Amino acid sequence: MLQSKSFVKKTKQGRITKIVREHYLRDDVYCGAVSCSACDAGAKRKLSADAATILVVDTNVVLHQIDLLENPAIEDVVCLSVVLDEVRNKNLAVFNRIKALCTNDARRFYVFANEQHRDTYVKDMVGESPNDRNDRAIRVAVRWYQSHLGESVKVLLITNDRDNKRKAIEEGLNAETVESYVRSLAQPGLLDLVVVPTNGDVNMEDAEDLRPSKKKVIYSEHKPMSEITSGLRCGIYHQGKLRVNRYNPFEAYVGSESIGDEIVIRGRSNMNRAFDGDIVAVELLPQDQWHESKSFIADDDEDDEEDVHLVPSSADDAPRNNSSTTVGSSAASVSSRPIGRVVGIIKRNWNSYCGSLEPMPMPAGSGGVAHALFVSKDRRIPKIRIHTRQLENLLNKRIVVAVDSWDVLSRYPSGHYVRTIGDIGDKETETEVVLIENDINTRPFSTQVLACLPPLPWTLSPDDLANPNRQDLRHVRVFSVDPPGCRDIDDALHCTLLPNGNFEVGVHIADVTNFVHPGTPLDEEAAQRGTSVYLVGQRIDMLPKPLTEDVCSLRADVERLAFSVIWEMTPHADIISTRYTKSVIKSCAAMSYVEAQARMDDSRLVDPLTVDLRNLNSLAKIMRQRRCDRGALTLASAEVKFEIDSETHDPLDIGIYQIREANQMIEEFMLAANVSVAEKILKHFPLCSLLRRHPSPTKEMLEPLLRTASSVGLNLDVSSSKALAESLDNATSDDPYFNKLIRILATRCMTQAVYFCSGDLSFSEYYHYGLAAPLYTHFTSPIRRYADVVVHRLLAAALDIAKLPPVFQDGPQLTGIADSTEMLRWQAEHQLNSTLTYISGQVPTDTEARIVKVKANGFIVFVPKFGIEGPIYLTPKGDKGGDWVVDEVHQRVSKPGTNISYSVLQTVMIHMEVVEPQPHRPKLQLTLI
Repeated sequence: MLQSKSFVKKTKQGRITKIVREHYLRDDVYCGAVSCSACDAGAKRKLSADAATILVVDTNVVLHQIDLLENPAIEDVVCLSVVLDEVRNKNLAVFNRIKALCTNDARRFYVFANEQHRDTYVKDMVGESPNDRNDRAIRVAVRWYQSHLGESVKVLLITNDRDNKRKAIEEGLNAETVESYVRSLAQPGLLDLVVVPTNGDVNMEDAEDLRPSKKKVIYSEHKPMSEITSGLRCGIYHQGKLRVNRYNPFEAYVGSESIGDEIVIRGRSNMNRAFDGDIVAVELLPQDQWHESKSFIADDDEDDEEDVHLVPSSADDAPRNNSSTTVGSSAASVSSRPIGRVVGIIKRNWNSYCGSLEPMPMPAGSGGVAHALFVSKDRRIPKIRIHTRQLENLLNKRIVVAVDSWDVLSRYPSGHYVRTIGDIGDKETETEVVLIENDINTRPFSTQVLACLPPLPWTLSPDDLANPNRQDLRHVRVFSVDPPGCRDIDDALHCTLLPNGNFEVGVHIADVTNFVHPGTPLDEEAAQRGTSVYLVGQRIDMLPKPLTEDVCSLRADVERLAFSVIWEMTPHADIISTRYTKSVIKSCAAMSYVEAQARMDDSRLVDPLTVDLRNLNSLAKIMRQRRCDRGALTLASAEVKFEIDSETHDPLDIGIYQIREANQMIEEFMLAANVSVAEKILKHFPLCSLLRRHPSPTKEMLEPLLRTASSVGLNLDVSSSKALAESLDNATSDDPYFNKLIRILATRCMTQAVYFCSGDLSFSEYYHYGLAAPLYTHFTSPIRRYADVVVHRLLAAALDIAKLPPVFQDGPQLTGIADSTEMLRWQAEHQLNSTLTYISGQVPTDTEARIVKVKANGFIVFVPKFGIEGPIYLTPKGDKGGDWVVDEVHQRVSKPGTNISYSVLQTVMIHMEVVEPQPHRPKLQLTLI
């Protein structure tokens, strides 16, 4: 049966066109019930044979009650295609979660294509809104299911929409609210998962807060979208993403393109119920209110004082030139920064949050509803009010809570309990908290994803060798150098002396795209995960382990498929020619950095492998020096490493990660391969290549570094990356750690490198500041980074080995992939916060620290051994400075009438220990000895 669907579409040029599409209707779309005898015997069935009730959920139930739907108590659910389409358009994250439920063979969720079925398709009615049309389509599908399955099964529409429920009952259908149905299951704990409906939805019976009513309006009402849109157009309001200060949750920043600066938002009142990551509309305050208070270590009424944290690795970690974290900020230096307040939320970024409940007495009676305050481990998140029927079981646990709403009358947002993670303080629990906080997917790979893997054990096939696009390099002496214990080996190298005295140097990268094909469940899962995540003693893979540790891993003495970049280089590291090819290799050795370094350093060794390593290292030194001469920055980070007990997985020791020549050698050739691939793909695809750029830091961002350097008599030239690199090289002192500390501070002033689509920017904007490279991309880590998978496909298409997938023809979609990948990569870096869990096992202890920021009531220190920084208070918390005076010019805090003073970069001895200022909130405390 053929229907036609028509709709209007606005083109990029602003023209309105009418589009008519044929819509085929069928009668062989099956219901999915095991008990059904009418559907084809071979049809897929997921709804259980003994199901007394089959649930049909509407769009808002999926959007708002996804935590409940994911609970195993909810089964035999029909998800209509009209509902899934609407969910996908409104919230892609929720769509992915409901899709995962529907594709999980262990769950009884079935997708019914009601829009393709002859009996359930509905035509648009004149004057009917899209929402009313979809609600009618849902009711038609419910009626069909009831008629199709007969009286032996009850088909129940679950909706919180008052009007939809009324119409369903009037039409003789079974319909209930979410809360009513959950109550019928007689599992009180499930009621904690139910989101309180708002607006025109049916009210929950137990949603009333029985505490004294708070009549005072705490926050301003958000402006309606029509007013926001008009205000943005007129320049009254400014749009941007809200970024809450990681170390002071009462200050936030909104990057505004309309005024070309970051707008500072101070205080919860001016944040006006906005969460970190929300897209907001901001109104500037009068300019006479753009003033700055004295610089203090944060100390607020919720006891969220400045906490110990890992040292930020870039400016994205910390506020840019603001008083709460930069060294010695003053009113004069920041008075011109615009100050504003949030007037509306354009797009919410509410997520699930990990933390614990504030201790409270048990309510009288049993089984009653208790109202509790949830405190997130992420200090940027305000406390969340929840109601629970299982308070006794939650008080000493780490739990997950989701936000539902935030009323103008309430100091805190309202939310609901999602699940329990584990006991507070347990190492595995706290690690899982970090993963959840950073939205890292730790779920097992689905059967659909695993079905995409090649048959195991995998071996090289005759077709692989016969492929004219794949060169057999098994005779070449290829080897890999990686961190100790590495099993997901992305890259290998070779270095062969040619008869003309030049070298053939090859970088061979795992040919992941030979096994991960575009559009497959495996590819979609990898794109969603974005990156592998490396924790202390744990790795969360982007791809299933059979690929990461076996089929794709370039292990020693096994034949593997690779994608190779091969240069002919002179002994002076000048590139004569470059070629790219798919290849077959057989690595002769998989070495650690320590092993490779030991070979190069042992003059007694003259075997071919060691000679290859030395030749590569000689070339790498020349390449590195050439990069530095161009202005590449040699920065530093406070990366820590742990020695882990192999049985208990507890930390035995901790220290700063040591960089050897072998590390730098591998890094140099990976950089060179990435640059060569960037040049190749951009030549062939100038409008849709996925590249990586590093924007130059602004003068404002470098100001904290300049102020600190000036206070110790150091003059840094930041006019270019080359000038800064030379200044850093000349930053010397009697203190052997001085130069590294200055480089760490410089690293923190840098912007974050980002992915971008080549067609979106001009060539001058492609520049990578840190590498001093006009072009750069990521090609060398496809096992652990999805951006590299995208680049592999671009390179294969550039070589006419494969066709370019359709996604590359869609600029915005490609940019979306890049943005998503970058976001996940950035989150992955931040899970290193979990190291605080391991550091806690090494204290109490006394250790050396360096002052990096001076405040009126104390200073911030960097602890080299642990790679962390935190506050040292000179006055009791809450005492704003007392007798201490800050010297802005010399970056010194001193006490008048005494010879006691502390200066930036000064060495101090501190005591570290774990304290518990609030129950169930252990923290690392630093005190001056």
